[in-house]
Amino acid sequence: MALRIGIVGLPNVGKSTLFNALTGSRGAPSANYPFCTIDPNVGIVAVPDERLLALAELVHPAKVIPAAVEFVDIAGLVKGASKGEGLGNQFLAAIREVHAICHVVRAFLDGNVVHVDGSIEPKRDRETIETELILADMETILQRIEKTQGPAKTGNAEKQQELTLLMKYKHHLENAGLAATLVLAKEEHAVYKRLPPLLTAKPILYAINVSEEQLANSDPREIKKEIGLTENEQLVLICAKIEEDLQDLTPDERREYLADIQTDSGLSQLIRAAYDALGYITFFTAGPQEVRAWNIVRGSTAPEAAGVIHTDFQRGFIRAETIAYADYVRYGGEQKAKEAGKLRSEGKDYIVQDGDVMHFRFNT
Repeated sequence: MALRIGIVGLPNVGKSTLFNALTGSRGAPSANYPFCTIDPNVGIVAVPDERLLALAELVHPAKVIPAAVEFVDIAGLVKGASKGEGLGNQFLAAIREVHAICHVVRAFLDGNVVHVDGSIEPKRDRETIETELILADMETILQRIEKTQGPAKTGNAEKQQELTLLMKYKHHLENAGLAATLVLAKEEHAVYKRLPPLLTAKPILYAINVSEEQLANSDPREIKKEIGLTENEQLVLICAKIEEDLQDLTPDERREYLADIQTDSGLSQLIRAAYDALGYITFFTAGPQEVRAWNIVRGSTAPEAAGVIHTDFQRGFIRAETIAYADYVRYGGEQKAKEAGKLRSEGKDYIVQDGDVMHFRFNT
């Protein structure tokens, strides 16, 4: 399943412009008024990975299939969204379906583009969105507490554990803490899996929409301080207007333009940030039919990687014939890497490494 990232933010911060640019289409309506986007727009985009192209040049497959990321353009949230304001219920439901949240925060100044609150204050805007997500989570927690209290009072040990953790989350959310920042004890992780999913438990990437001048002159570390983020949080400076303009250029022209302004594309930056936040890595399969990239969570075993391709591969897993990407390229392909002793036969306990080129042996 493709990594699914929901693009959220206040109205008129550049969400739809960014979505159109990232997906290489102009499918999402973009206009100078709130709620231009009513239904979530979904775009599937290829993950940029030069390693995939290098493998394809060696193998000459019939098809080259990159890993995919799904971006969901979710209409602008407003203050009160957790209570249904501004179609809030519909939008919050869409956020529940994504793996990570890309929070677009407006920092560019443009008197021709209205701001829903009448002024440009990135820290305030970030806090507005996060407050609504926290309030939505609080409602989820309170509903679960109400359902859990009765069984917990009768001595149900499992429900008592849940109630204790629910009260811990309630206190944390009441103090404006995101669910993801609550540190759980080892034994609480299993209890958490039984609770309803929380919006603020999802990784959040901050895309700060700046002008071209700001992009060239701003320090991301200073921006983090200005909007109240910690050093460890994922922040990307993006000029949505530049990303939109790149659509009209050829691939070579894009590379030349980005080199001139000394930056990488917003798509590449966001995907790298998402991979870091979610702990994703990439492995490859390579053969005459296709060369393909696959996403898995760091720490996955060889059978788990096989299961990403097909559940039968995981069920009947025997071994994984594995070559590190660097060795595959250095020796010019599978056969020569094998002759150099670089092909390994890995079993069920093998932890897949980023860039592994794998062929799975299995029984059906």
